[in-house]
Amino acid sequence: MNGSTVRLVNISKSFGDFNVIKNVSFNINKGEFFSLLGPSGCGKTTLLRIIAGFEDPTGGAVYLDGINVVPNPPHKRHVNTVFQNYALFPHLTVFENVAFPLRLKKISESQIRKDVAEYLELVRLPAEMSKFPAQLSGGQKQRVAIARALINKPKVLLLDEPLSALDAKLRQHMLIELDAIHDKVGITFIYVTHDQQEALSVSDRVAVMNQGLVLQIGSPVEIYEAPADSFVARFIGETNYLRGKVVSLIDQENAVAEMEGIGKINIYLDKAVKVGDSVLLTVRPEKIHITTEKPTHFSEGFNIFDGFVDEIIYTGFQSKFFIKTADSFTFKVFKQHVKFFTDERSINWKDKVFLWWNPKDGFIVEVESA
Repeated sequence: MNGSTVRLVNISKSFGDFNVIKNVSFNINKGEFFSLLGPSGCGKTTLLRIIAGFEDPTGGAVYLDGINVVPNPPHKRHVNTVFQNYALFPHLTVFENVAFPLRLKKISESQIRKDVAEYLELVRLPAEMSKFPAQLSGGQKQRVAIARALINKPKVLLLDEPLSALDAKLRQHMLIELDAIHDKVGITFIYVTHDQQEALSVSDRVAVMNQGLVLQIGSPVEIYEAPADSFVARFIGETNYLRGKVVSLIDQENAVAEMEGIGKINIYLDKAVKVGDSVLLTVRPEKIHITTEKPTHFSEGFNIFDGFVDEIIYTGFQSKFFIKTADSFTFKVFKQHVKFFTDERSINWKDKVFLWWNPKDGFIVEVESA
């Protein structure tokens, strides 16, 4: 790996009386693709700018390979940034845009030509080197910006919402390109985005932020499958929330809870609770099974309910069902299509259906002691 380790220790940032970053600490591994994910205004871009040196923290330290770089200006940090708006020079060709950092360093012309050719090949743009930015697509401009940032051979590449100006299909394509570039150069990438799918698609680890705090750090699987709290569960994909009280403990890993609108269910104790505690449970829609026939065999302890189809949304690869129970609680259920109309009998509006899920697919995201 060619990148640097990055360690943030008690980073805070205030603008007047407004605290943008609140005592944030975490480590980023050498060569890691690390994403800062959160809604607009959560502090993720400010945190990136502090790492880059464009903002000074109110308190705390930024360590690159064990050295505190807060006193260092941006150009002495071995860090480069790719901005949301590309920041290309419109009057320079692709070649000259990418060559610009090397010309500032007074590198020889022969070396510049060699390095620019190498990095344009890396981003698959060697045929566009004579064009001007106005002649390029959005995706091509972004690749030029990445090549220009990488040609300095930084140890950390910071990417601030780099794909937000692109349309949905081009974003997906550029994500694949970005991941491939990261694999080739092997340096540390720190990627800022508000798009959950982007972060989950390419990251080794994700830090979910809100209101200046880091709420959870983990792999994409950990963040999605086991959210630390209700904000993370809500922000990362869609989910069902069940609220109620613990009425009995089955063993160290399982309990029974009385949930509002649906009655008693079995819950898995991924957090410590006691009888009488109020809990908020999250169950992902794709974890809930749905059929028109009552299941006759499934593992003991599974939760099973019946209800009626209140709404269906067809999205191509799956259908989203909104199922209303007798007590007017609405479950959201996702069912992926395996074969066109031959999975089983189709489920239609107003049909009576049966839902069931494994308690281990539900996670407690809030506990309020009795």
